[in-house]
Amino acid sequence: MGTEISETLLLDPSHDGEESEHVPEWKEQITIRGLVVSAFLGTLFCIITHKLNLTVGIIPSLNVAAGLLGFFFVKTWTTFLYKLGFFTKPFTRQENTVIQTCVVACYGLAFSGGFGSSLIAMDQKTYELIGPDYPGNRAEDVKNPSLGWMIGFMFVVSFLGLFSLVPLRKVMVLDYKLTYPSGTATAMLINSFHTKSGAELAGNQVRQLGKYLSISFFWSCFKWFFSGVGDSCGFDNFPSFGLTLFKNTFYFDFSPTYVGCGLICPHLVNCSVLLGAIISWGFLWPYVSSHAGDWYPADLGSNDFKGLYGYKVFISIALILGDGIYNLVKIILITAREMWRASSRQNTLPVVTEILDDESSQLQSEKKRKDEIFLKDGIPTWFAASGYVGLAAISIATIPIIFPPLKWYLVLCSYILAPFLAFCNSYGTGLTDWSLASTYGKIGLFIIAASVGPNGGVIAGVASCAVMMSIVATAADLMQDFKTGYLTLSSAKSMFVSQLIGTAMGCVIAPLTFWMFWTAFDIGSPDGPYKAPYAVIFREMAILGVEGFSELPKHCLAMCGGFFVAALAINLIRDVTPKKFSQYIPIPMAMAVPFYIGAYFAVDMFIGTVILFVWEKLNKKGSEDYAGAVASGLICGDGIWTIPSAVLSILRIDPPICMYFGPSTSS
Repeated sequence: MGTEISETLLLDPSHDGEESEHVPEWKEQITIRGLVVSAFLGTLFCIITHKLNLTVGIIPSLNVAAGLLGFFFVKTWTTFLYKLGFFTKPFTRQENTVIQTCVVACYGLAFSGGFGSSLIAMDQKTYELIGPDYPGNRAEDVKNPSLGWMIGFMFVVSFLGLFSLVPLRKVMVLDYKLTYPSGTATAMLINSFHTKSGAELAGNQVRQLGKYLSISFFWSCFKWFFSGVGDSCGFDNFPSFGLTLFKNTFYFDFSPTYVGCGLICPHLVNCSVLLGAIISWGFLWPYVSSHAGDWYPADLGSNDFKGLYGYKVFISIALILGDGIYNLVKIILITAREMWRASSRQNTLPVVTEILDDESSQLQSEKKRKDEIFLKDGIPTWFAASGYVGLAAISIATIPIIFPPLKWYLVLCSYILAPFLAFCNSYGTGLTDWSLASTYGKIGLFIIAASVGPNGGVIAGVASCAVMMSIVATAADLMQDFKTGYLTLSSAKSMFVSQLIGTAMGCVIAPLTFWMFWTAFDIGSPDGPYKAPYAVIFREMAILGVEGFSELPKHCLAMCGGFFVAALAINLIRDVTPKKFSQYIPIPMAMAVPFYIGAYFAVDMFIGTVILFVWEKLNKKGSEDYAGAVASGLICGDGIWTIPSAVLSILRIDPPICMYFGPSTSS
C-alpha cells in the first residue's frame, strides 16, 4: 500500500500567499521555455529508462528528479536573463507542474511502450536465443526493431489512454478524493520550491545532484578505459568476493546507476532483490546444476531452454505472474469496496450544518478555490469520446498493417475493454500508488496468443501486450497528474495539453533513444551488460499461451507451480500480518528479477540501501532532504555517459585496456 499524504500538509509551504496568488490562464502555464526544458529532460530520462529496462528491468520513479531539474533549469534561465536586464515572465508553480507532467509523459513511453519487453521479444536475437527447434518458436514470428514502424506504432497507441478517462477526472480527484500518493508528493515538492525556504533547499539539492552527477559521469568514463573488447573485462567483472562467488554472479560491479536505485527504492525492495539472488544463485541453481545429465542433458549450452536456462526463465515467470495476479485481484477488490463505501456514505449521511473555526474556514476556502480552478477549464466529454473513437479507428486500421497476425477485430475488442481496465488501474493507483499496467498487459498477451494459436500467436500476443500496457499506464499517469495539478492550482486543461505534448515528444524521443542503444550495443546478449531480460520472458509467455507447458525441462513445471503458490502465499501473509511485522516480509516481484539476470545488481542495490540506512541513522533530516538528489545524480551521470559510450561504439573505437581477473597459476 502507498503511504497516504494528508492534503492539508500541502497548504503549509505556500499557505501565507495562496489567497493572493495570481493563477495564470491555462495557455500561460504552457511556455516555450518549459517545452524546451521538457524535451531535454525527457530525452535524458528516456535514455536512463532504456538503460535500466535493458539491463535489469527495475525502474525507480524519476518524478522528483524531473520536478527538481525543471525548477533548476528554468529558474537559472530567468535569473540569467534578469541579470542581463531582460524582462522575463515569472516562473510559477503551475509552469513547473506542466514541465514535470510533460517530462513524465515523455519518458513514461520508454517503459510502457514495451521497448525493453514486448517489442524486442519479437526480434531475431530473442528468437535465436530460445532456439529455432523450440516448439512454438517459429521463424515467421520475428519482427526486428525499425525506427519507422516503432514511431508509427507509438503514435497510434499512446494517445488513447489519455482520452479514455478524461471525463472521470472530477469523479476520481474530487468525488472519490483518491490520494495518488506519488502525485500528491510531487505537488508538495513543487509547492515547496516556490517559497523562499523551499527555493533555498531546492538550490542545495540541485548542487548535490550536480556534484554526484559529475562524479558518476567521470567514474563511468574512467571505467570505460579498462573494459576492453568483449564482456569479461573491467570493473563490471571485478570478483569482489572471490572467484567462486563471482562464478555465481555475486560481485560488486561498481555501477553508480544500481547504487542510485538502491538509494531511491525502499529498503524492503532492495532486500527482497538480494534475498531472491541468494535463493536462486546461492542455492537453487547450484542444486539444479548438480542434476545435469539426469534432469536435462549435461552437454547443453548455457542459453538452451531445455537446460538450466529454462529453469531460470520459467521460475521467474511463475513468481512474476503469481505476484501480479494476486495484486490485480486485491486492487480490484479494494476498488469495489471503496466505491461501495463512497456510494453508501453519499446515500446515508445526513446533512449537518457545521460550525467552522477560523482555521477550518480557511482550509474550506482554499479547498473551494482549488475545486474552482480545477473545474474552470473543462475538457468536454464529447471531445474526449470522439477523440478516443477517432484514435481507436485509426489504430484498428493501422496496427494489423504493422503486425498482420493481430487482426482488426482483436484490436477492436482490446479497445472496447481498455477503458474499463484503465479505470481499474487508475483507481487502484490512486489508492495504493501501485500501477499494474504490466500485469494487465501480460493477461492480454496470454489471451490473444491463445486465441490466435500457432500461426502468429506469438507476434499477436506480444503486440497486444504493448497496446494494453500503453493505454492502461498512460491513463493512470494522466489521473495522477490531474491530482498534482489540482494541488498546485494548475488548470486541468493545461495538464491534459501538456500530457498530449509530452506523449507526442515521447513517441519520437523514446524510439530514437532506443535506436541509439540498438545500433551501438549488443542488445539481448545473455553474456553482455544489455541482457534485455524481459524480451525472453515475454516471448516465452506468448509461446506458453500458444503451446502450453508440455516442453518444460524435467521437474520445471512442479517448481514453477511451487514458486507461483509461494508468491500468492507471501503476498497474503504480508496483507494479513500487522504492519510492524509485514514490513520485513519480502516482495515476490522484486525477488523474481535476479532469478534470471544474476546477483550482481542486487549487491549494488543492497550497498545503496545500506548507505541510506546508515545516513538515516546519522542524519535523518539530511537523508530526507538530499538522498533523492544524490541518487538522481548517480543515475543521471551514468545515463549521460551512455551517449558518448554509444558514439564510441558506433565509431568502432574500443577501450584501450582489458582489466581481467582469473585464478593464479603455479609455475
